[in-house]
Amino acid sequence: MTRLLGAARRVVLAAVSCSARGCSSLSMFYAVRRGRKAGVFQTWSECRAQVDRFPAARFKKFATEEEAWAFVRKPASLDGSEGPENKHEKESQVKASKRLREPSDGEENAEPRAKHMRQNTESMPPVSKDMFSYMGEFVVVYTDGCCSSNGRRRARAGIGVYWGPGHPWNVGIRLPGRQTNQRAEIHAACKAIEQAKAQNIKKLVLYTDSMFTINGITNWVQGWKKNGWKTSTGKEVINKEDFVALEQLTQGMDIQWMHVPGHSGFTGNEEADRLAREGAKQSED
Repeated sequence: MTRLLGAARRVVLAAVSCSARGCSSLSMFYAVRRGRKAGVFQTWSECRAQVDRFPAARFKKFATEEEAWAFVRKPASLDGSEGPENKHEKESQVKASKRLREPSDGEENAEPRAKHMRQNTESMPPVSKDMFSYMGEFVVVYTDGCCSSNGRRRARAGIGVYWGPGHPWNVGIRLPGRQTNQRAEIHAACKAIEQAKAQNIKKLVLYTDSMFTINGITNWVQGWKKNGWKTSTGKEVINKEDFVALEQLTQGMDIQWMHVPGHSGFTGNEEADRLAREGAKQSED
């Protein structure tokens, strides 16, 4: 009874507050557990700005602010909402083509997670220019590679390319061929450039946490070529074929190679890393 009276009192106070502001109906509270900014918002437009096109966003509408904050602060482990087998996660994949809509009372919504599977650049969907991030005239992309058990017999490598939240070009795939971390880093950059060229993007700012890739393509390659693809110590360049492929792809492109520290909280790098790890779990074609 005490709880019912307390709930009724909160509704009455909300109604009084709303009346004082000249509202036509009771205020609602939009709770965002996962989005650009987690928190509680009083309008759908504010909520939508945090969750639209954000991968696997989670949000819900409540009648009271107390309930909304409880939803935001509720640990994911208590309801499994962040787990891969969550019902809403599965439903969001089916509803991927539908427009984001305001949740009804008591309904938790999930913005669909971008699909991460093998992409054929020739069949990639065209994307409007406003879906990219820019630095001046340059389109921004993040790439990363990973390899579990690197250097061992059962190594599994994957590459990740991240263009932005919910972007249709985001991809995480298994690295074909020799499974190493350095090859994965190089071919992640190759994949991003392939995607860009397929859609006539000529200027890229490419972020990677691999100084090996950056130094290789911007400095070492020219020396290796002059030296018959041998290192300064006379040894064969182990990643010759990989850098040959990368250099060929850079022809006709204006690329700004940018280093970003790995696992330092940079969203683009973290997302590219996550995609690479998902790719490494896939089977090789």
